[in-house]
Amino acid sequence: MTLSRREFLQMLAVASASGVYLTGCETGSDTQKLPKGIKANTKPGNLYEIPAFGNVSVMHYTDCHAQLMPIYFREPHINLGIGSMRGKPPHLVGEAFLKHFGIAPGTPEAHAFTYLDFTEAARRFGKVGGFAHLATLVKQVRDQRPGALLLDGGDTWQGSATSLWTKAQDMVDAQLLLGVDVMTPHWEMTFGADRVMEIIENDFKGKIDFVAQNVVDNDWGEQVFKPYVIREINGVPTAIIGQAFPYTPIANPRYMIPDWSFGIREDHMQEVVNQARKQGAQVVIVLSHNGMDVDLKMASRVTGIDAIMGGHTHDAIPQPVVVSNPG
Repeated sequence: MTLSRREFLQMLAVASASGVYLTGCETGSDTQKLPKGIKANTKPGNLYEIPAFGNVSVMHYTDCHAQLMPIYFREPHINLGIGSMRGKPPHLVGEAFLKHFGIAPGTPEAHAFTYLDFTEAARRFGKVGGFAHLATLVKQVRDQRPGALLLDGGDTWQGSATSLWTKAQDMVDAQLLLGVDVMTPHWEMTFGADRVMEIIENDFKGKIDFVAQNVVDNDWGEQVFKPYVIREINGVPTAIIGQAFPYTPIANPRYMIPDWSFGIREDHMQEVVNQARKQGAQVVIVLSHNGMDVDLKMASRVTGIDAIMGGHTHDAIPQPVVVSNPG
């Protein structure tokens, strides 16, 4: 069973409605506009009511930084884009963001995606996030769409006192309760290589796939983690390729992961995409912690990717961004 371009973009829009961004990658010189009618759900009061369509459903969250409880969160009022990225997603804030994505001021979406009228909006709409609320959404989507996958984009284990005191065990347990299917890392590495492997080989075994195509050992250049996994969603073989944060040994203390090398590894990404396609994947999704600007560039250079679900730069984007790819 195959998906048309329109059907797949509709699937991406559903994921965007859940509060994540995706970068859709298409081949050829098609316009970057979405097909008519592809928009995130923006009706007040209907945030959990997402229209069902197609046969492949994927959910994605990222960069929770071990925050299990709802919090007050204000989006930045400055996001500078350099060169050709100036004035384009994700480098839009405030009124420019609302105008670009067609979001009405004073709505829950305006509060979630911008800093505008933050104090008043926070009083009106309350806190955001929280794993209990996330679990409600995940359960609802899975009830409506059996087989839906839940992807974790990383920066999940680190960022709270309880995660530090428990060596990430509180967040690992939360992931298992939430029903995460696949994840890729960044700050997870600050617990050290031994602890990372302990969790993968014990807590995650047979439950959560930990994938990263761009992490190799220093001695032999061999893969440390599985580069990808293929899951069948309602008869559609779907590949999830992991892309860990490429500069982990620079951004974080190298002594925590002394025997592993990272990097973008674009050429190897192309090899992995090709391998997944040969193995029968009809849909290829990159679960990435590159940051959105790097993801957009990768989407334009690596062929065969249908979507990138990204993280690291905390760019909340309510609709898919379609990227042309000459391949």
